[in-house]
Amino acid sequence: MKRQEVPPHLPNDKKPRLDPQMSENKEESAFQSVGDQVENVDNSVRVLDAEDAEGHPIQEVESLCMNCHENGVTRMLLTKIPFFREIIVMSFECPHCGLKNSEIQAAAQIAEKGSRYVLKIENKEDFNRQVVKSETATCVFSELELEIPPERGQLTNVEGLLAEMVENLKNDQPARKEALPEIYEKIEAFLSRVQDCLDAKEGLLPLTFYVDDPAGNSWIEYTPGQPAHQWSMHEYNRTAEQNVFLGLLSADDVAQQKKIETEQKKAATSLNVLSSLEKENPTSLGFGSNDNDDIENLANEVQTFHATCSSCFEPCVTHMKTVNIPHFKDVIIMSTVCDHCGYRSNEVKTGGEIPEKGRKITLKVTDPDDLARDILKSETCGLNIPDLNLDLTPGTLGGRFTTIEGLLSQVYDELHTRVFSQTSDSMDQETKQRWGSFFAKLQDATEGRIGFTIVMVDPLASSYIQNVYAPDNDPNMVIEEFVRTHEQNEDLGLNDMKTD
Repeated sequence: MKRQEVPPHLPNDKKPRLDPQMSENKEESAFQSVGDQVENVDNSVRVLDAEDAEGHPIQEVESLCMNCHENGVTRMLLTKIPFFREIIVMSFECPHCGLKNSEIQAAAQIAEKGSRYVLKIENKEDFNRQVVKSETATCVFSELELEIPPERGQLTNVEGLLAEMVENLKNDQPARKEALPEIYEKIEAFLSRVQDCLDAKEGLLPLTFYVDDPAGNSWIEYTPGQPAHQWSMHEYNRTAEQNVFLGLLSADDVAQQKKIETEQKKAATSLNVLSSLEKENPTSLGFGSNDNDDIENLANEVQTFHATCSSCFEPCVTHMKTVNIPHFKDVIIMSTVCDHCGYRSNEVKTGGEIPEKGRKITLKVTDPDDLARDILKSETCGLNIPDLNLDLTPGTLGGRFTTIEGLLSQVYDELHTRVFSQTSDSMDQETKQRWGSFFAKLQDATEGRIGFTIVMVDPLASSYIQNVYAPDNDPNMVIEEFVRTHEQNEDLGLNDMKTD
């Protein structure tokens, strides 16, 4: 191997070098959980003795200062955020001009879906919630009418976001005072209001804080046992424009996708015309009585049809099966797999019209056999188990058709994987004990050692728990109907529907 020459213009103390004391542990993956391994570390990178709680080394590399164009130093730490994912924390400092800055970047790939976090800030402690804001995320404080557009990534807290914004506005206030006194006064009043919010003065809280990231790489810290209304996370399919913004698609790809959608709409229109003609005169189109039997048999078969991947917009295959739930209704189980990008999704959809009222189902689980009951949780259903301090907001886990035991196991597996990973050492002891107590009770409930009450609230009445006493009433289950609120109708898009 040819030896790499060091550029002669660099002084000796600035020459890039590889620390000879690098241990075998520091040659291992920076992300132990994903098994990646850096095999060839560039000679310009120096691994320091400092490391985080997981043993991930801090790397140091010379880089150009964009302020004075001299060489500065960038330090990088590849680490993980508890309950979240891997990130890269970077800090730059120039010894020549004194410029300093820091930022974070997502080390993981762009998520399959975008994410939107909502936090209700109700007291001063909530301002200490950790926030991961990627370079593609938009932050909004509704009551303050404040929006922070996508910019450099940050690892901070809610107070830090507001404090940085205040500092940036204050820097230009002297110039505004001379040139634009009216705007200066308005900004001063706004800054005073923000500071009063940070001080949690009476009458200014709660604040609603949103983080919307089409890349799905942002996050707001969750506190175990908090009320369901205070924190929520919703995943959504990105629009074509958002995929262009992220660089996943070009403008030409979007134009092609719109062309495909137009052709699909034309094909659907033609199919509807044929369906209408068939109803008017079935024999004229060649449909006989035997065909009716074939159509009825379709409900017993897995249907396969071509679709378009919502991630890469390439052709993919979707499988669909209709399942009849006794004493309830038909549901549609759908599965999509894309061979081009690997995207996979599973959904459970309920059929039929939108009911006039929502439904609340309360079941007391008193026997281990109750864990074998079938349960259908639709996407619009919220699930609450007060005995376990478990509260799933609508949209969490998507639509699921399983058993009560299966649903609890899925909640346990997904949460436990995120919380008690290699990064659990970075949690404070109190938080770790609270999570440990939560998972212990959840495990006891899953194995039938303790009883609990499960409450499902579905504004579309599309969720179900099996009645093992059917057709008689279940003594341990209460089913109630309720009138949807205006907010629930707004979330479901029902207020905008015109049925006249």
